[in-house]
Amino acid sequence: MRIIAGTAKGRTLKTPASITRPTMDRVRAAIFSMLGDRVPGASALDLFAGTGAMGVEALSRGAAAATFVDQDKKSIEVIRQNLELTKLTGEIKQVDAISFLQRQQEKFDLIFADPPYASNAEADFILKLLSLQELLKAMADDALLILECEKQQLLPEISVLEKIIDRTYGVTRILIFRKRNPA
Repeated sequence: MRIIAGTAKGRTLKTPASITRPTMDRVRAAIFSMLGDRVPGASALDLFAGTGAMGVEALSRGAAAATFVDQDKKSIEVIRQNLELTKLTGEIKQVDAISFLQRQQEKFDLIFADPPYASNAEADFILKLLSLQELLKAMADDALLILECEKQQLLPEISVLEKIIDRTYGVTRILIFRKRNPA
């Protein structure tokens, strides 16, 4: 797994020995292609960060800041190593994503969420995440939520979020949401 573009282009990232499912390079490339010029200067939040690849890629492409959230100790260490390896900086929080959102006050321009794939567990994570008022509070007015899940994952209709992109890459489904404009 390598950084695709920007200041850290070509650097190979470390992966934890614990259970993670890093986003494939081609899927990450597609996501950042969709995001385009929204990345430079943005504040990014990488939930369920794993290796930190999404946040590190955002920083490499010019994001102003990135916060990495994962509850796994090994993942946190790998994120630190990957930031050091790429000579980039970010804030790292060892806490579960839902608890982080419930406690934090900052607003983010890009929120990457890649909860664990595990059928019922994944559905629970996604449902909790998408229905969490604190998620909306963490989104800047024109923020995007980039959600990665299994391609067959059924998602609830969330009235306050508008799905603007829904693409499948192999077994991976990428959805991009924005806040729905009040009528």
